[in-house]
Amino acid sequence: MGGMHVLDPYQPGRSVLHAMPAQCKIVAALGYVICVVVTPITAGWAFLAHLLVLVTLCAVARLRALLVVRRLALELPFLAFAAALPFVVPGPRVEVLGLGLSRPGLEQAFGLLARATLGLMTVIVLAATTPARDLLVGLERLRLPPVIIAVASFMIRYAGLVVGQMRRMAVARRSRGHEARSLRATGVLAASLGTLFIRSYERGERVHLAMLARGYSGTLPGALPTAAPRPAQWTLAGGLIAFGATVAVVARNAGLGLL
Repeated sequence: MGGMHVLDPYQPGRSVLHAMPAQCKIVAALGYVICVVVTPITAGWAFLAHLLVLVTLCAVARLRALLVVRRLALELPFLAFAAALPFVVPGPRVEVLGLGLSRPGLEQAFGLLARATLGLMTVIVLAATTPARDLLVGLERLRLPPVIIAVASFMIRYAGLVVGQMRRMAVARRSRGHEARSLRATGVLAASLGTLFIRSYERGERVHLAMLARGYSGTLPGALPTAAPRPAQWTLAGGLIAFGATVAVVARNAGLGLL
């Protein structure tokens, strides 16, 4: 169970966002991400408005800027893909710093970067203000299928064990003089990953058999206790979605008007 706390991105606090029930925050986060996705990529001001909303939420939750930036590093693969779009997408060319770049490629790169960043920031705020257990409670209150909740619960519970075992295997390799300095180490790393997979699979089988022996029938027994959301909290979540939807609709109508 100790590994679970290592992987939990929750940041304790006493802000309004921390106090909101998880189901309200899940609905608000999902709705706002949809609003960001449907915002036209040509409406730069709309994405700036979305960014200001999320920065305000980070400030309300008292999240450190360094923490948010460090977690935004997860989108680096998207950045690499977005950087290639202006060079490979066909269309009219524009000159930027002496390079002939595709105008549609630049627009698509901006859209991908903006949507990925804003979506990830929304998830960061949700995860940083909601413990993993409360997220499961919120999904349960939103009537998500019990089997999905059970799978998510065990994934969170045992992910730390797998990561801890992976670290111990790395220490064992280094203690035996292994250093991954070239492609020749790929075989050793692949064997380690295979061993880790087999051990994790066997652990899962043993846990499942132990649960069946104790009467597990596919659903976790009993409902997890949680406080019912107040109308004001649902209003706050709905207001966030309404603002995002308004920005997206205005941006889309403005874009159609330009056409």
